[in-house]
Amino acid sequence: MTDAVAEQDKRRTGSSPDNPAVPVPQVELLRSARFRVEREGHWRRLDELVVRAEKAGPASLSYDETRELATTYRQAMNSLSVARDISLDRALLDYLETLCARAYLVVYAPQESIGGLTGRLLSAGIPQAVRRSALPLLIGFLAMVLGAVAGYVLFTGDPGWFYTFVPPDLADMRTPEASVDYLRSTIYGNDFDAAETLAAFSSYLFSHNTRIAILIFSLGIFLALPSFALTFYNGLVLGAFFGMFAVKGLGYDVFAWLSIHGVTELAAICIACAGGARLGLAVLLPGQRTRRDALRGQAHDAVKLVILAALMLVAAAFIEGFLRQLVQDPKMRLAIGWGIGALWLAWLLLAGRGGEGQAKDARGGGAP
Repeated sequence: MTDAVAEQDKRRTGSSPDNPAVPVPQVELLRSARFRVEREGHWRRLDELVVRAEKAGPASLSYDETRELATTYRQAMNSLSVARDISLDRALLDYLETLCARAYLVVYAPQESIGGLTGRLLSAGIPQAVRRSALPLLIGFLAMVLGAVAGYVLFTGDPGWFYTFVPPDLADMRTPEASVDYLRSTIYGNDFDAAETLAAFSSYLFSHNTRIAILIFSLGIFLALPSFALTFYNGLVLGAFFGMFAVKGLGYDVFAWLSIHGVTELAAICIACAGGARLGLAVLLPGQRTRRDALRGQAHDAVKLVILAALMLVAAAFIEGFLRQLVQDPKMRLAIGWGIGALWLAWLLLAGRGGEGQAKDARGGGAP
């Protein structure tokens, strides 16, 4: 039994009468040291090139240095693969993994500034995402329109529905019992003359509308139904609010008052709903893919839609907080509101059309 154990120890350590036993850890250290000596020059050169690219950008490297960067990166990756196969010491593996990860970012990561990425998103990414989202956008705008029609019809049938749909903070003193003169004063009054007050009001409106849009978007993953319902509810509020003014003979005035900011603001809420609907449709109708893959594919355009909604809400907050109070003529309000809406539409329909073919090919034949 003792002889068998001794023989196993010899085989494990590689010892023999002519070759005294060397502990396994020392063998591994010697092997790692020899491996490192043979290749360390390439690693150090790669590290120098990566440090320069990280500090001054890849454009700071010459043509020959760029070729050398690619060559030494491949050599380092090969060294890492070999080191993993022969189980070298942990410190050497950590060093190579870190070096290769840094080199990968220099070689393969998109070398584009924040400004360039933003410009590409605005010039092509968002408009193309909108044009690929016909069904989700239909869901969003349909929810708003149906809600507005239902709210108006219900209010004209029974004004009591106003108190059911419209939150007290939003209604303030604009209720069905208010006089025509008071309601007219809320449309044409200018209670926000001070610049500080206008800025504070604009900030409040932006934060309020942003919370609504984020909630609508985030709920879309639950089969799109909560997003549709919340957008429909916003339509109910709009319809009841419009109906209250319309029955007092102020329909045109309130339509102009709403148009100056509402064209942008309500469209943003519908677009946020469309973004949520894309997520919900991926879960509900994944097609041939798994739900996880479908959700991942739809998320790219969904995020672009919610970014668009956020941009539109910023614009709507400025318009609602400033221009709506400063511009009192209803015709000018209509011209500004629908003119801005036409500009949004022209951008989303026309921008980025030149790159749609390449984008379709990159997605594998039109997958989202």
